[in-house]
Amino acid sequence: MMLQGRCYLSSHWREAIIWSLIAVYLALGALYAWDPSPFTLWWAAIGCACAFIHCVRNYRFGNALALLAICLVVSFTTENIGSATGLIFGRYHFEVGAALPHVGAISIIVGGVWFGMGYFAWIVASTILDNADRRLNENGNIVLLPIVAALVMTQWDFVMDAPMATISKAWIWHEGGAVFGAPLTNYFGWLLTSWLFYQGFAFYLASRRSIPVPTRESAYRLVAILFYAFSGLTHLTPWLIDQSGDVADATGYVWRVHDIREATVAAMLFTMFFTSIIAAARLARTYKKPSTQII
Repeated sequence: MMLQGRCYLSSHWREAIIWSLIAVYLALGALYAWDPSPFTLWWAAIGCACAFIHCVRNYRFGNALALLAICLVVSFTTENIGSATGLIFGRYHFEVGAALPHVGAISIIVGGVWFGMGYFAWIVASTILDNADRRLNENGNIVLLPIVAALVMTQWDFVMDAPMATISKAWIWHEGGAVFGAPLTNYFGWLLTSWLFYQGFAFYLASRRSIPVPTRESAYRLVAILFYAFSGLTHLTPWLIDQSGDVADATGYVWRVHDIREATVAAMLFTMFFTSIIAAARLARTYKKPSTQII
């Protein structure tokens, strides 16, 4: 009995520490990750690592490695084609991660972010669709889930692209664009790229005979929803700071910084935040007594 009590206490403290670390990571991101800097790159890299660990615990190592491989092959292929030709996304080049190793013309951090946020968006979409990733051979989920996940993923880019490209200049759109310096073609490119690797992973996952469900699956899904939601909430900070001034895109068109920041928050509230609320509500209804333990 005493040994059981000690094990329970140890498990309780371990869970409390993990949840505390998650809270600190998300809070730091919300406060500081809205502008490219060395901190932002480290924050993004940690997020990618967290996504992979989460994926391993959720799907097992071999399946997580498959998703990583599919995502990196697809995203680096489309990004390299896009940056070289202007096809898929539009004419652009990256400034962020210039000192890091590259795959072709694309910094390695770009592929990592595609995987990290792509995985969390997949879990959010799956949760909305009543855990469709566990039932890919039912109700057309093998087709429906990749489409919904691609829309959830593209919401993230729809929120971040204008401020990151036009204000922060993490990447540059050579011909500007009506969406505060970003072109509409970019979002179609995101939909296509996301759908390609999600559909590939869906076919792969459906071919697996059985994948054990984590003991505390509700907590794993909650973590994914929080990571996705807070990657959008980070745009609240620069809006609340009320940055002023003007910024020009690559074509010389001048935009008001305040307008971009406020439009970004509006887009975030009615896309990513709304989607996160729907996913959380679905999670609460699916698991009437959800556990908050993640280990």
